Amino acid sequence: MPTSGGKNMFPRDFAWGAGTAAYQIEGGWQADGKGPSIWDTFCHEKGRVFGEHNGDEACNSYELWEKDLECIQQLGLTHYRLSFSWARLLPDGTTQHVNQKGVQYYNKVIDDLLACDVSPMVTLYHFDLPQALQDRGGWKSAGTATLFDAYAKFCFQTFGDRVKLWITLNEPYVCAKLGHEDGLHAPGLKEPGVAAYLVGHNMLRAHAMAWHSYSSCFRAKQKGAVSLALNSDWLEAGGAEDDTAAAERQLAFTLGWFAWPVFVTGDYPDVMRSAIDAQSERLGWRGGSRLPRFEEDEPRVLGTADFFALNYYTSRKVVAGGGHGETLCMKNDRDARDVLDPSWPICGVSWLAVVPYGLRKLLKYIKDTFNNPAVYITENGFSQVGQLQIEDVQRSEFYKDTISEVAKAIQEDGVDVRGYFAWSLLDNFEWADGFSVRFGLFHVDFADARLSRTIYRSGREYAKIISKYRCCQSK
Repeated sequence: MPTSGGKNMFPRDFAWGAGTAAYQIEGGWQADGKGPSIWDTFCHEKGRVFGEHNGDEACNSYELWEKDLECIQQLGLTHYRLSFSWARLLPDGTTQHVNQKGVQYYNKVIDDLLACDVSPMVTLYHFDLPQALQDRGGWKSAGTATLFDAYAKFCFQTFGDRVKLWITLNEPYVCAKLGHEDGLHAPGLKEPGVAAYLVGHNMLRAHAMAWHSYSSCFRAKQKGAVSLALNSDWLEAGGAEDDTAAAERQLAFTLGWFAWPVFVTGDYPDVMRSAIDAQSERLGWRGGSRLPRFEEDEPRVLGTADFFALNYYTSRKVVAGGGHGETLCMKNDRDARDVLDPSWPICGVSWLAVVPYGLRKLLKYIKDTFNNPAVYITENGFSQVGQLQIEDVQRSEFYKDTISEVAKAIQEDGVDVRGYFAWSLLDNFEWADGFSVRFGLFHVDFADARLSRTIYRSGREYAKIISKYRCCQSK
């Protein structure tokens, strides 16, 4: 499996990783001076999350970090992606009050990883805004970008001597749309057609500020790399004539929304802005462009990524239509609909069609569209629901098939893929689905007070894949 004609399929320094996020695993929601986040607030409101689940304890990684480290070592990972809880480090979101217990916790995590020869990739923001900042307007407020920049600089200063791979923001698309258009994620707002674009804009501004701060103050000494993690499905046109343009529009409204300003032009895709403005005119909107413009006197967003961080889970066919409603909303702006190919198997949650070849196609698209960047696949996984299956044969095959497609992207398509991070290390709190959906390479028994971790078959198989490729890389 690891070689083709005696040739190693992956670069010598390829990153083999798995990922987690603070709110999904840490627990300790009030421990040692941590402030509340918007997900604490959201989960404590009735009816927001499946089964009224919450992340108050989750996997209790705040107290059981050593158990997580054992899992990481068992897999043989070279890299581990984690996120910092902004509210654990800065309880009110500002550097006026630093929680030293939080600093100590992340210092230990980083130092323990490095002692085991595992490199940390740290995400500064994975959905969990301090509630104190939400109370001041959250991501709808332009000032949140400035506060994020201060938080980022604090983290670079405190941890950057040891952390060399940084993600500023995880999936700004999800934060903007699910949190502010659909109301399905914290902070649970439903302000269709307006708020999501403003939130996405401020998140891009925040990212750009942080990237420039790193470059001007830390890069020369720390020699790290900074990017933001963008989620995207692979999107293919349906069979009708209008579907090709619809698929391009849909890609512009998802991946292009954030990748175009950072990697291509410094502004949003033309097709995105023209579609939004056309809908505004059709529906009599008089509030100016709903898609904000970048100000010339602010740090430029173009070029603010040292690599392309991609979260990929599934693929869709795209058909034209759906944009003729009489309300302002993103669905109408896009005038395109996603549909499932019935030949694609579904794993666990209804949205997750298993399409490993879609990742290869998306990687090739990124190479061709965004000037052949270095790429880290920062999330990719397969969910399980219902009855527990420790011998998860389907997920094991999924990882084999997907990693094979990544190898083809490198060897046959010439994509500069630098690493692959499985989602997730552990079964954890899966946002609005609570604990009903399991993505882990290790099962966590949430009915057991010890929250015991047990490796899935897929975890054992992933460890074998890593071992084989690392063996080849060392030759």
